[in-house]
Amino acid sequence: MLKMAAEGGGKEMNEIKSQFSTREGAYKLLTHSEYSRPNRVPFNSQGSNPVRVSFVNVNDQSGNGERICFNVGRELYFYIYKSVRKAADLSKPIDKRIYKGTQPTCHDFNHLTATAESVSLLVGFSAGQVQLIDPIKKETSKLFNEERLIDKSRVTCVKWVPGSESLFLVAHSSGSMYLYNVEHTCGTTAPHYQLLKQGESYSVHTCKSKSTRNPLLKWTVGEGALNEFSFSPDGKFLACASQDGFLRVFNFDAVELHGTMKSYFGGLLCVCWSPDGKYIVSGGEDDLVTVWCFADCRVIARGHGHKSWVSVVAFDHYTTSVEESEPMEFSGSDEDFQEQMHSGRERANSTQSRLSKRNSTDSRPVSVTYRFGSVGQDTQLCLWDLTEDILFPHLPLSRTRTHTNVMNASGSDGSSSLPAPLPRSNSLPHSAANSKSAVTDNPIAAGVSKFATLSLHDRKERHPDKDHKRNHSMGHISSKSSDKLNLLTKTKTDPAKTLGTQLCPRMEDVPLLEPLICKKIAHERLTVLIFLEDCIVTACQEGFICTWARPGKVGLLSSQNQASSPSGTVV
Repeated sequence: MLKMAAEGGGKEMNEIKSQFSTREGAYKLLTHSEYSRPNRVPFNSQGSNPVRVSFVNVNDQSGNGERICFNVGRELYFYIYKSVRKAADLSKPIDKRIYKGTQPTCHDFNHLTATAESVSLLVGFSAGQVQLIDPIKKETSKLFNEERLIDKSRVTCVKWVPGSESLFLVAHSSGSMYLYNVEHTCGTTAPHYQLLKQGESYSVHTCKSKSTRNPLLKWTVGEGALNEFSFSPDGKFLACASQDGFLRVFNFDAVELHGTMKSYFGGLLCVCWSPDGKYIVSGGEDDLVTVWCFADCRVIARGHGHKSWVSVVAFDHYTTSVEESEPMEFSGSDEDFQEQMHSGRERANSTQSRLSKRNSTDSRPVSVTYRFGSVGQDTQLCLWDLTEDILFPHLPLSRTRTHTNVMNASGSDGSSSLPAPLPRSNSLPHSAANSKSAVTDNPIAAGVSKFATLSLHDRKERHPDKDHKRNHSMGHISSKSSDKLNLLTKTKTDPAKTLGTQLCPRMEDVPLLEPLICKKIAHERLTVLIFLEDCIVTACQEGFICTWARPGKVGLLSSQNQASSPSGTVV
């Protein structure tokens, strides 16, 4: 009897959920809207790179302009995405590619240039190359790092620079990132570099050559793999999640470190920004989600709900409700480059403007709720609400802009008696760096004109007792990057001493979030979480991309689609 009860309980615990409810209502899995390889057979994921999904809207006149790209093993697919409107038709991919000797690892569409006739898709590969393709015209435009002279390690993340039609950034498991221009070639010999800027646990080099060639810049960040990076909504800042357990946030235009955070344990695997750019959420091998305040450069909350590594974190722009104040001002941007990026950043800021209009009511403050989600290797989906009682724990309803530090180790003014992650000026909501001007005295390679007026001086305020070495329990760290790390500034502090500091507060020193929902939704580890207007999209390592209709959106399905698929699947 005991054995049967145990088996019954285990079966119930292992049941995959097809719907879940939040305060908005019920989210429902639309099984007929599931995308996968055409044969719908579960993919044997042993030794394969994570399944990834990218979306682009081509503004098709039919009103169904959404397109989806996903990789499974050696295969790459490009389909019309019908969301909650119609059943998926897997028999007719717009484009399908099968690669030999290497596997796709990540991809990204250029949303600025996408049309119904043409899209620009970047694809990174396990052997280090990056390919530019057009899956509508079915063209292969260019191959970057073809001979692997720039970097031989796996591509972990590739993204177009916001607001640019030609610049893109590529991260590798070597711990390096490279800035490319699609209009430049890579050269036939290994590139030579000259130092542009060096800081604590990072350095940036330009490509030294007579003619302009890729890469324009090489960033070496931390120790071990650089697992993911994410641009802020305005495109000015870059958050990097590394295997050494550090989140590093850079001013991308000025090539300067803005702030740092250390995971509670293990490497960081994923990172994302809130729609207004005020908060960053990261996840990783400590099974936690960590919320970091951009203005204060400190951890403000952690969330515990996963039973294994967190693989993806993402904000839900459509459920987030934010009272928006005046936009924050940042320094260090090059004026010419700002003008070049203006149109793209306006588009990136549209969500911020929409949130502001939606939530402004007379002069009275409204409640603040950020919704974000996470998926992990435990096959679970968690949804989280970040509310004002967490964001402003000690403030009355008529709160001011002052943030009170809740860390036990900190003073009442928010300053810490322990090693600070950055000079205090970087912890202010409005950087004081505007008053510091510097003129470059080093030549910069031609073709990197946007960096021509950047300051090359090192920050004067240093904290030699701060450490960025990896945690004693890190795994999967590439030893090949050790040569590059000799270029970086080294410190002597034991990495374990970051615990209990502003870099990594103890668990009892910050609020602990509990998930709104925590549901098992797949048989294999989850690798994708994307919030769209009508639905949530998830994917697992078996190669199944699932659509979860938002509350009230299931009615958009035509009766014809449901009738053609009584069992819930399309054959």
